[in-house]
Amino acid sequence: MTYLLDTHVLLWLLGSPGRVKAELREELQKAENRLVVSAASAFEIAQRTRVGKLAGEPVLQSWSQLLQEARILEIPLTGEDMILAGALSWDHRDPFDRMIVSHAIRHRAQLVTADRVVLSAGLVRTVFAEA
Repeated sequence: MTYLLDTHVLLWLLGSPGRVKAELREELQKAENRLVVSAASAFEIAQRTRVGKLAGEPVLQSWSQLLQEARILEIPLTGEDMILAGALSWDHRDPFDRMIVSHAIRHRAQLVTADRVVLSAGLVRTVFAEA
């Protein structure tokens, strides 16, 4: 199974794993599962750090190493991803959520999130993450 981690879930797994349900953490650690994160998450963390909403510098400075150590593959954004993100029939204006949802759709991944707006949209298969 491919699981795409929403930005907040990635941050929880890297810094506060207890915020993610224990049974989900166990599932994500299984060798047969593939963990991915959208490149949009790096942009989101950098943007929120820049405006003072997040202390994301440690994650940003060690981005590639942290992902590698956690067995998480970063998937780049393509023009096709961006076209889908912009075209989604969804009255949600957060560009990061739109990019991440489009990535989950295009990569046939289950989106691991605790974002109620994303969970209720019904656009992609989701897994509720919060403990």
